[in-house]
Amino acid sequence: MTNGGRGMVAPPGPGPASTVDVAIVGSGFGGIGMGYRLKQAGIHDFVILERAEGVGGTWWWNTYPGCQCDIPSHLYSLSFALNPAWSRTYPLQEEIRDHLERTAVRLGLMPHMRFRHDVQWVRWDDELRLWHIATSRGALTARVVVGAAGTFTEPRVPNIRGRETFGGHAFHSGQWDHSVALAGKRVAVVGTGASAIQIVPSIQPDVERLYVFQRTPPWVMPHTDRPITSVERWLFERLPVLQRIPRAFAYLLRECASPAFTRHTRLLAPLEWHARRHMRRQVKDRGLRKRLLPSYRIGCKRILLSNKWYPALQEANVELVTEPISEITPRGIRTLTSEVELDVVVYATGFAVTEVPFARRVVGRDGQTLSEVWEGSPRAHKNSTVPGFPNFFLVPGLQTGYSSQVFMIEAQLRYVVEALVAMRERGAHAIEVRPEAFRKWNDAVARRMPRTVWSSGGCVSWYLDRHGLSTPAWPDFTWKFRKETREFDLASYSALG
Repeated sequence: MTNGGRGMVAPPGPGPASTVDVAIVGSGFGGIGMGYRLKQAGIHDFVILERAEGVGGTWWWNTYPGCQCDIPSHLYSLSFALNPAWSRTYPLQEEIRDHLERTAVRLGLMPHMRFRHDVQWVRWDDELRLWHIATSRGALTARVVVGAAGTFTEPRVPNIRGRETFGGHAFHSGQWDHSVALAGKRVAVVGTGASAIQIVPSIQPDVERLYVFQRTPPWVMPHTDRPITSVERWLFERLPVLQRIPRAFAYLLRECASPAFTRHTRLLAPLEWHARRHMRRQVKDRGLRKRLLPSYRIGCKRILLSNKWYPALQEANVELVTEPISEITPRGIRTLTSEVELDVVVYATGFAVTEVPFARRVVGRDGQTLSEVWEGSPRAHKNSTVPGFPNFFLVPGLQTGYSSQVFMIEAQLRYVVEALVAMRERGAHAIEVRPEAFRKWNDAVARRMPRTVWSSGGCVSWYLDRHGLSTPAWPDFTWKFRKETREFDLASYSALG
């Protein structure tokens, strides 16, 4: 493989046209799905602006060792682009990226792609009823902008004193430096979240010494991942309808869990018991189990899946550090009582999810950025639109929760296309969600949040924004969200000239 484990680098394509009907920002599931649905609706004047060199979004950038999705393979694809060739029941990063690239090619979206186009800002022109877009490779205007940049796009690196003074190699898991060989090195992994539990078992056999810095222990469940047999793949290839059976089963299993996460958190007790049992089976040392046992309700933070995490932490060359980091020095990391000398520091500290980095670049009709309007609490009408930002749609939106984000994305794709068709049929050049409709929707969502595990589970996680509100989670069955967005609610919008 080249390019840090990435696949074939697609050509950048010609520079963007001076004016397009629709500009889509991002080429992950949201961008690809949006492009396909636009073509289905007879809208062909669009571009997909992507800052990377190829298709994939999150799965282009995240190439760390062991990178794998924690949603079952059969559920982690667009319904109109199933992949019969998954090698495992939980998809690997390279396979997801390659699948997205093949899907873009098969759906005829590559001519619309504009790679290496980092969108620097997007500004609404109220007089012309257009969006002005500045990219790293030129400017363009668009009548409609679809923000499909995703939420796992900007690494969150902790502001630790002395971080810039470290004399070795340091990088975030989402920007893995493949030029740094870890064999025989003293390595620190800061964080014990979803990426860390995949990275640590993957690099542990190669490094000389591995220090895992834990602030809050995660709940870890047994992983049911397995290879998909050649017979299964053969059947899925020739009888595609068969692949919809495990897809439906995986979806229904997650929907059955909805009441426990969103209404009656006491129903999470069996999951918690199962996670404790998993730990007891793999960790015999009571002292270590005590350090690894979370003090919050399961589900409050992301539930992690691994059969390798606990064994890796008990290897002779691994040390779990639970003391807070006081500072980073030129030679390593210092805690309250000791200092470890290091060659490499890996920050497995997640992403700026609730900050929605792309929102800082979108300027609405009143001259404020979307980030300024949100003031740290992202919210949108039906996950898609915000007052003061005409003809601007978010896909994926802000709320996902416990199930597959791809399912939520598909619901929004329908909603956005219905909006554009309604505009075309009524001759409206622009539409903007009414403030009262926006408030009504978000107030209804907010009223349901306190009873969810993300708000009441006793933890601090990326599900909570800076004000302690649970904005990235959908507090109900996902089929209800699809029902809410099945038809475009034109009455909730004002038409602009």
